[in-house]
Amino acid sequence: MVERVVVTPEALALIDELKAQYGELMFHQSGGCCDNSAANCYLPTDLTIGPYDVLLGHVGGVPFYISKSQYEYWKHTQLIIDVIEGSGGTFSLEGNTGKAFHTRSRLFTDEEWAAIEPQVLRDLA
Repeated sequence: MVERVVVTPEALALIDELKAQYGELMFHQSGGCCDNSAANCYLPTDLTIGPYDVLLGHVGGVPFYISKSQYEYWKHTQLIIDVIEGSGGTFSLEGNTGKAFHTRSRLFTDEEWAAIEPQVLRDLA
């Protein structure tokens, strides 16, 4: 199965560090605003997930959500969650670590798209 969101080893290490510190986590792909288009890491009680959000997959055992409107725009891409040096987002749990989650992307190949398109159509219904 084609993963719609994946994580680099560096991001996985930061996820594990945050899980050890905070316990259960969740991600939501920011749609802009204050934290630009960043993958934000939260405690599950910090953000309400609703009918306008899509579960894109799991990274490091942590659920990763995106808003339906942003998902519609990025549905042809695989999100690659990485880490960069610098200040994290003001809302994201890694903000005080000197690192920040960073979202990269790549277009799905035609073969990958054919495999996931039925799921995408269900997600957007």
